[in-house]
Amino acid sequence: MSPRHNRPRGGENPADGPRGGLDRFGLESTEEWQGEDWKVRHVAGASSVGKRYRCPGCDQEIPSGTPHLVVWPEYGGVDDRRHWHKACWNAKDRRASKVQRSRNAPRY
Repeated sequence: MSPRHNRPRGGENPADGPRGGLDRFGLESTEEWQGEDWKVRHVAGASSVGKRYRCPGCDQEIPSGTPHLVVWPEYGGVDDRRHWHKACWNAKDRRASKVQRSRNAPRY
């Protein structure tokens, strides 16, 4: 039996694959949203044991150890990073803004 080969054959570059080098190991990509470039990084969640984040897309908590995305403006700093559920980031253009108001408040 021959040994198993985990390397691509023929000198293929893994970044040329269907996901453009973005995989589950924390590689970054750049996406445009609201006229600005955003860095998007997949996070496995295992390194954030004990930490909880709030997703700006759905305003729900991301439990510790859950895979999610870290997103920040291309020229932003550490304070600009936000943790999103993957589905919330993918649906960010289809969702309304999450404005908190009381039940009696007017909707204008």
